[in-house]
Amino acid sequence: MIQRLFHIFLTCAALLAPGLPVAAAGSLDDVLKARVLTGWRMADGTHMAGLEITLRPGWKTYWRAPGDLGIPPSFDWRGSGNLAGVEIQWPTPAALLQDGMTTIGYTGRVVFPLKVLPDRAGRDIRLQGALDLGVCEDVCIPVNLNISATLPRDAQRRDPAIAAALADRPYSATEARVGSVHCTLSPREGGLTLRADIRMPSAGGTEVAVIETDNPQVWVAPAKTTRNGGTLTAQTRLEHAEGRSFAVNRSALRITVLGTSYAVDIQGCPAG
Repeated sequence: MIQRLFHIFLTCAALLAPGLPVAAAGSLDDVLKARVLTGWRMADGTHMAGLEITLRPGWKTYWRAPGDLGIPPSFDWRGSGNLAGVEIQWPTPAALLQDGMTTIGYTGRVVFPLKVLPDRAGRDIRLQGALDLGVCEDVCIPVNLNISATLPRDAQRRDPAIAAALADRPYSATEARVGSVHCTLSPREGGLTLRADIRMPSAGGTEVAVIETDNPQVWVAPAKTTRNGGTLTAQTRLEHAEGRSFAVNRSALRITVLGTSYAVDIQGCPAG
């Protein structure tokens, strides 16, 4: 845990029109700016929009699996109009050193593409929601942003910032030429040990493996990775947040390997 962590809850409420930055109160405006990119309507009827966050130099925010010290972003779209669902398309994060530990997130500017499904095709979508995220430098600040924008039904021009973020997502296992993937689970005091053996070319540099389960009550420790030729091995421990016994759904295990050359998103990890 960060020794100098301040529990500061700052709320920023603003109407986000295309290109309009968040009007923040106090020091928050010096830390981050955000805007909705209204994007374009796709041929299948879904709408591709984006949320752009620009951070002050030295500050960071976090990926969906941020590591021990980070705060994962959360989105609540209640209050939206003509909305059936929103799918976040996560661009590739970086492994960041913080207080001697590795966290997973973003610095500078990041665009989160939003794949938005309308409830009724051929109509505008009113996107409204609350975003909770953490931003950190020497201290960490939990931030709440209220966002609102209209996504026009007739928008056709592709936004290059959203397109670039979509292209920056991790490769699939097929694209990265991943061969066999096997996971071994063994009991340990307080939980389970998981070992993943992945046959894949090097992603470059010091590879970091992030392992996720589909159970939010299961804590996954940062994985230790080693490479032996064409095999990357990641080992971690899993524990229930309330100390209970639990099962692991192997098909829902998700392993993201981050390297200096590329990243790869591996879905599922069968028994070895």
